[in-house]
Amino acid sequence: MRSSMGFTIRMGIPEMLALWTELQTKHRNGTIKKKDEELYKKWGNALKKLSADPFYPGLQTHEIPPLSKRYGVKVWQSYLENKNSGARRMYWVYGPNQQEITIIGLEPHPEDSKNGAYDRIALSDLPENGIRNTMRPIN
Repeated sequence: MRSSMGFTIRMGIPEMLALWTELQTKHRNGTIKKKDEELYKKWGNALKKLSADPFYPGLQTHEIPPLSKRYGVKVWQSYLENKNSGARRMYWVYGPNQQEITIIGLEPHPEDSKNGAYDRIALSDLPENGIRNTMRPIN
């Protein structure tokens, strides 16, 4: 996904690519359930904004230091939605190539980020040709 003069959006593998492909296929086939359709639309809207400007005000993008430390690259969080319980966030990194962003996670907002909530977040790997081939924790 690319907007003019923006970033190309890639999906982390295998989880994010599989989820996006499944939602997109069901949407196009008219077999998507209402809850999944809502997620698909919110996520698609957020991806368009992210592609055009990763720091678009409505995304409220910010780095998540515990994840950046764990994975050895800056991991960013942007909002899909805000004012409801279980509001979803997408996690992403720059790369693997210039002008690319890879979505590596999609989760509800951790209820308590101060007590290790980010330790439970699992992130996808970067696609090939990456600055890192894996988003597995650094030991």
